[in-house]
Amino acid sequence: MGVEIERKFLVRGDAWRTLGAATLLRQGYLCADPERTVRVRIEGEQGVLTIKSKNEGASRGEWEYPLPLRDAEELLDRLCERPLVEKIRRRIDYQGFTWEVDEFLGENAGLVVAEIELPAEDTAFERPEWIGREVTGERRYYNSSLIRLPFSKWTTA
Repeated sequence: MGVEIERKFLVRGDAWRTLGAATLLRQGYLCADPERTVRVRIEGEQGVLTIKSKNEGASRGEWEYPLPLRDAEELLDRLCERPLVEKIRRRIDYQGFTWEVDEFLGENAGLVVAEIELPAEDTAFERPEWIGREVTGERRYYNSSLIRLPFSKWTTA
């Protein structure tokens, strides 16, 4: 079993926009249950099927498999829950780690988050100046939650 150890943060300012190449991601969920998710993603010209278990802190099981691009497109168009999640991702190397900054589009426009994968939950790391409040474990920031309650429908309460 693969294990993903990931922490998630809000992003502030615009300094990150000049760092890293931008790639469009389009993804949808065949299953978005809180206990497990099954995701189809197209990143650039690559299709991927990802299965994730429930979070235990910042860790969870993760299995990824390549999908032919045509199959990924068909699954997104015909079987995945709506709305799809679309975002622009930048991978930014900083102090020995890679940060993935996602700028969401469509119904989730205005939301920008950064994630860092770690070798262990207690691994120390430095935060770039554009990293804001940590939201690890806050379900509403999960991509699988954004299909049920998109960012554009969040209230300030």
